[in-house]
Amino acid sequence: MKRFRRFLKKTLDLEKVMDVKALSQMGISIRYAPESPDDFDEFEFGLDYKGKEDVAFLVAIEKGKIARMLFGRTVKDNPDMLNPMSDKELSELLEAKGKLLERFFEFVTK
Repeated sequence: MKRFRRFLKKTLDLEKVMDVKALSQMGISIRYAPESPDDFDEFEFGLDYKGKEDVAFLVAIEKGKIARMLFGRTVKDNPDMLNPMSDKELSELLEAKGKLLERFFEFVTK
């Protein structure tokens, strides 16, 4: 996860985070985005990895700046739940989708 540290404390560009067309072209969907984020809030995105939107990642913001990122496997029967990824699963995901995720974070930050 070291490769994403450079995005911590960067401002999230709310207009770009809500750009469904641009995100969709990257293969990323918006699972949850607050219309008017609070001082501390979370955004959730979906990503196809080994199945349709089988990975979700959360981006927590504090006063508009990225404070934390979390990756998890979605639960098919309950889309509101995420299972943690093992170190091996996370490494494999980042090997396969790391460049895409970096492009995403470059796009949605100022």
